[in-house]
Amino acid sequence: MAATLFLTLLPNSVSFAQSTLFNIPSTDVVAEKKTYVEFDFISHLESHNNGGFQAYIPRVVYGVAKKVEIGTNVAFVDALAPDQPVELQPNIKFQFYAKEKTGVQAAAGAILYTPIAHRAGVDTFGLIYTVVSKKWKGDHGPRLTGGGYGLAGRDQGTGDRGGAIVGYEQPLHPKVSFVTDWFSGKNRFGYVTPGFSFAVSPSSYFYAGYSIGNSGRKNNALFLYYGITF
Repeated sequence: MAATLFLTLLPNSVSFAQSTLFNIPSTDVVAEKKTYVEFDFISHLESHNNGGFQAYIPRVVYGVAKKVEIGTNVAFVDALAPDQPVELQPNIKFQFYAKEKTGVQAAAGAILYTPIAHRAGVDTFGLIYTVVSKKWKGDHGPRLTGGGYGLAGRDQGTGDRGGAIVGYEQPLHPKVSFVTDWFSGKNRFGYVTPGFSFAVSPSSYFYAGYSIGNSGRKNNALFLYYGITF
């Protein structure tokens, strides 16, 4: 079960302007010729004997053009069972619409999920998505994100093949925001994650939240990450 939880809770990409909220992709992209580096820590808060685990996911994203970013994540886990899978997640995103006056942005992207070590029982597949966001003006103006995703090449019996994407960001203070996001569906992406973001510096952020599965007992985990753009 630990391996299933770990692979389910893996995030998908990031930067500030951030490339994800917690799990869902945002409409932002990394600025051209800028690099974003992040480290994620995810843990089901029980002992390994009771299904607990610690997941570690370093990632890097680079702005290859004005509205295009590419990146990759590498995900691995410490759990009771040995030889947990290691997964590579190369990704690309294109921001195809941005109107500052209205606060509306739109983006589309794709992520490949492929095991590179301990591959038994883990398939290779792709996630394709599109998202649209609306940011309201003002110091405490929220941003709402919505969209959809589909899974290509996913094995039979691994849950829904797609669903909805929803996210909400609410500034509470110049350096603190409430953030929550949700993937619909009963599959490895089907989680809601409420939490908070903290501005550590003008170019770095720390996020803390808790992911709760759409289905399944003990399908939850603490979610922490730190990212910096340079």
